[in-house]
Amino acid sequence: MNKFEKDLYNFLIENKSCTALELDAVVADCDQRNLPFVSAIIKQNIILAEELFKLISKITDIPFISLKAVAVSPEALKIVSSRFAWHYQFVPIKLEGKTLIIAVSNPLSISAQDEIRFNLGCDIRLVLATKEDIVDLLNKYYGLGGDTVEKMIESEDIDLSQDYDNSSLSSAEVQDIEKLAEDASVIKLVNQIILQAYKKRATDIHIEPQRNRLRLRYRIDGKLYDQNVPDAVVRFIVAIISRIKIMSNLNIVERRIPQDGRAIVKTQDQLLDLRVSVIPTPHGESVVIRILPTQMFFDFERIGLSPSDAEIINSLIVKPNGIIFVTGPTGSGKTTTLYACLKKINTENTKIITVEDPVEYEIDNVTQIHVNNDLGLTFAKGLRSILRHDPDIVMIGEVRDQETAEIAIRVALTGHLVFSTLHTNDAAGAITRLIDIGIKPYLVASSVQAFVAQRLVRTICDKCRQEITEIDPLIRRTIKESLAITADDVRIYKGRGCAQCGSTGFYGRTALYEILLVDEDIQNMINEQRTVADIKQAAIAKGMKTLIHDGWLKVVAGTTTVEEVLDVCQNDYLGGAVFPKRQDSEKNLSPDRAKKNKSPSELYPDDKRIYIRAEKNVGILYKVVEKGEGDIIKLNRQEGSMDFDNLFMKVSSEKISEADFNVYEYKEVTAKTANISAGGLMFESQYLIPQGSLLDIRVQLDSVEISCLAKVVRVEKDLPKCFSISVCYLDISGADRNRLEDFVKG
Repeated sequence: MNKFEKDLYNFLIENKSCTALELDAVVADCDQRNLPFVSAIIKQNIILAEELFKLISKITDIPFISLKAVAVSPEALKIVSSRFAWHYQFVPIKLEGKTLIIAVSNPLSISAQDEIRFNLGCDIRLVLATKEDIVDLLNKYYGLGGDTVEKMIESEDIDLSQDYDNSSLSSAEVQDIEKLAEDASVIKLVNQIILQAYKKRATDIHIEPQRNRLRLRYRIDGKLYDQNVPDAVVRFIVAIISRIKIMSNLNIVERRIPQDGRAIVKTQDQLLDLRVSVIPTPHGESVVIRILPTQMFFDFERIGLSPSDAEIINSLIVKPNGIIFVTGPTGSGKTTTLYACLKKINTENTKIITVEDPVEYEIDNVTQIHVNNDLGLTFAKGLRSILRHDPDIVMIGEVRDQETAEIAIRVALTGHLVFSTLHTNDAAGAITRLIDIGIKPYLVASSVQAFVAQRLVRTICDKCRQEITEIDPLIRRTIKESLAITADDVRIYKGRGCAQCGSTGFYGRTALYEILLVDEDIQNMINEQRTVADIKQAAIAKGMKTLIHDGWLKVVAGTTTVEEVLDVCQNDYLGGAVFPKRQDSEKNLSPDRAKKNKSPSELYPDDKRIYIRAEKNVGILYKVVEKGEGDIIKLNRQEGSMDFDNLFMKVSSEKISEADFNVYEYKEVTAKTANISAGGLMFESQYLIPQGSLLDIRVQLDSVEISCLAKVVRVEKDLPKCFSISVCYLDISGADRNRLEDFVKG
């Protein structure tokens, strides 16, 4: 021990921060592993790092600062090279005249200070900071793994074209990446990339070779963030990819086709399951590494289910049979929700078997099957086999085709509880999806217990959350009326940005839920092949909470922000899908009868729209650019030949192809513009255009034509007269929107 370490040893004992027994154990560890005394104390968690450095500051008279709140001067960075900063483990903070302020984690010796002064040509002044903060800033300003890259260049002992032999490496081998990240090699560089991703809570690592550079990005809380890497790392692209392939037991010689692999690594006493995907690109192979903890704790509160929604799910998962579908886009947390359900009902008396692609998390006492299409083990084949294993509960990772859906329904109808996922925009849309892939409506109605739609939103960091004093009046009014609360109760929060959240204002994610229960009324509507909009309206009239409604609840609770909710619920918001609340006088009426008793303006009041509407007739030209899920149906008007209740079913069988529709229908249509606005319009048509379709639309105003893309957000029947098509504009320019606003107000 040097003089400083002996002084610190005595001071910690005198200050009663540590006992002599504890410090003697640290000294023995330092001698055995050749560790600095300060680092060893922190590593053994004898005292908090910041408390230790405050004590060191008293001994050395060197001020201690927190680098998380310090702005580093660009002038200071310019005079210190990456190699020099990494070698002496310091960060240049500020240049004051000819004096450079540097942050160190251990008081430098006189000789080290003299070397720094000599090499930089200026005087230095020391401040103390934790080693973790110093390494974070070195990675931030000089690039991740900058010291490793410098040493690799200096050694020049790496053959970038070398083909490594991975025959001796088992895919199940667990590697401790913290211990391996000690040598100046490509192994250390890759381990640093993975370790840094884990420390930043990243779920995915994106390594993307580009012309003359390597792009590294981490996905944190669902968003991708660029990571600074040294420019020289481009020289080691081939070696980096080869190392990752070795870890995941892939063929390092094959660089022309995509490959998928898996590796297990250990860090900070946590096992990480890495799912590796490699694809060829013009500038080299691009790699995405999915980081999955091998053990996860799932419960309904953590995944974002409100008490009322959790009660509904609890009542569903104890049913003896039927299917529960969780819907949403890729990456919306569907599998996590299913795992939470399985954990809830995983008892000694139940047999649970899952068929997944891939198995994301390991669950104790659950038989999990990994789909392997290359070997012929598909979802359908796996389902056929598992029925011979006498399961009580079955989970299917995803229903992708008719065969899988039919087997899943057969399993549900024969007395099994089935969980699965679908890719749809909302809960009601899953019904159309199943019918489109070939499932008969009566099978959907008789086998499905519920459709659960979900989206992920980022949660506000609890360390820097603050209330917003100025709220957009439109947002305030929308939330107030959607939740039926007073204006004073609408409080909105955001994250200010701090060290915990990396200055993003967000820390973690939660889910928004929409649960559509398939009761007798919904079953009848499915059998009648009613539209998605009709089914959704009926479910809301029965009390279903939509995604955006759940989003507003989480906004008011301070869990997330308005922007996050609108980002995943744009269709509901822009389409005016603030649906009518069920009235007591109508609770015993069927959805159709309740709807007939109200005019469109009563169903969708003006003050729930973003823009003012006007009852003006204008001409439009439109063409289907991309058809949504469903068929284009032509309404043949035959007066006196059909009654109101049977008309839609008779004309629904007359389907028009998209090509034929566009040939004959790209013409002027007089729109009954009861809701024309700067945000969208509604027009009457003899054609039913599926919800979600994209239209190339031209609006003929008095003196100008406005052209843009529009999305069909609602289709209503005004039979036997026509269909009412509501659209919202997608790519309209600001100037054209202003013209529409002037037209509406005029």
